[in-house]
Amino acid sequence: MNRRELLRAAAALPLAQTALANSAFAQGAYPNRNITMIVPFPAGGQADLAARPVALALERILGKPVIVDNRAGGAGGSIGNAQAARAEPDGYTLLMTLSSLAVLPEADRLFDRPVAYEVSQFAPIARVLADPTLLAVPASAPWKSLQEFVDDAKKRPGQIPYGSSGPYGTLHVAMEMFAASAGIKLLHVPFRGAGPALTALLSGTVQALASAPGTLKQQVEDGKMRVLANWGAERIASFPDLPTFKELGYKDVEFYIWAGLFAQSTLPVPIMDRLRAAMADAVKAPEVIKTFETAGSPVAYMDAPAFSKFVADDSARLIAAVKKIGKVE
Repeated sequence: MNRRELLRAAAALPLAQTALANSAFAQGAYPNRNITMIVPFPAGGQADLAARPVALALERILGKPVIVDNRAGGAGGSIGNAQAARAEPDGYTLLMTLSSLAVLPEADRLFDRPVAYEVSQFAPIARVLADPTLLAVPASAPWKSLQEFVDDAKKRPGQIPYGSSGPYGTLHVAMEMFAASAGIKLLHVPFRGAGPALTALLSGTVQALASAPGTLKQQVEDGKMRVLANWGAERIASFPDLPTFKELGYKDVEFYIWAGLFAQSTLPVPIMDRLRAAMADAVKAPEVIKTFETAGSPVAYMDAPAFSKFVADDSARLIAAVKKIGKVE
């Protein structure tokens, strides 16, 4: 074999290997070991709510354990997102994350920090949940309406503490969007996730929290907290009497907290197809539907193509909101 033939053969080798690998994947070689589903927050938040029933359903469908791994390192989910971005694109490390996925890299740029990851490193597999955020306060709080909350905040700028899942996470951006529109200043108290922030609200450590209906419903029904407003464009079935911010005169205050499953952007197509098909079945499982509906967060499934467009559109809106909010602590 001469040098030209050797180079031609060497150049063709990666293509041949990819073809063989894709063929093996297509024949059902995946999965052949445990799958890890990273949740970049502690237990008790919206991403964890989405992950656990879905992981159990996927385990049954794929025939291998799907282990939920709460990488609760803080930073609004950035640390766990980055770990998933750096994982091997082999289908054995997935990410169940929230709408803050696109916001966090922009926050890094805003503060001239090294960017932990880029959204382009991920491939959307399926959306699982999509709920408007709700404003919750302890049942012991003096405010019975949003107007009472705003009036008090104007009298005491920077003194009413609210919790979040971390700087520029979903809960932080939602509250700052509202505060900017209302012309008030609140005291931001970041936690390592929505679960700890919710615990802080129940204990009275903070006095307000933006959170998803699924993590609030039971607490409201038990009389431990009340909700004052809904960030969605419309009222929701789980809280039909709760007015939206738009109804209350805040026309630009709209925010949704969605949860979706992602893999690495270089994931081989056969594995992506297998996961998409598995997710389409998982969200139809009676136990998954029952768990989400009981929590007040019904399934909001989108397959990869529609979810990809949804992520792009929602991310553009959120990034614009972050730039408008600017540097806040």
